[in-house]
Amino acid sequence: MARIAGINIPTNKRVEIALTYIHGIGRTKALGIVTELGFPRERRVQDLTDAEVLQIREKIDRDLTVEGDLRRQTAMNIKRLMDLACYRGLRHRRGLPVRGQRTHTNARTRKGKAKPIAGKKK
Repeated sequence: MARIAGINIPTNKRVEIALTYIHGIGRTKALGIVTELGFPRERRVQDLTDAEVLQIREKIDRDLTVEGDLRRQTAMNIKRLMDLACYRGLRHRRGLPVRGQRTHTNARTRKGKAKPIAGKKK
């Protein structure tokens, strides 16, 4: 089992797909890594040698922000917006949609389960 960026990536999948299990690497970046290192696209993780896994690990460490660092960076960006008390920060603070979506109906993912209001009929 290959361990890259602190994540055990699945062994029976293609390298291109297995790399997407790392937070911060999507299909496009995974494909870029595989082609830049010269692996065939149909190569499976279980077929990689230790040297090839080391190549992938070094490439990711050198060029990309992934996992804990990326999560920390995102959290700090949101915290900065909240500290500035700008519109986006206030929306984050209140747990409402940030990017202009309607909230009269919908927005249940951000707002949580509907709470009944006592005495409201109409």
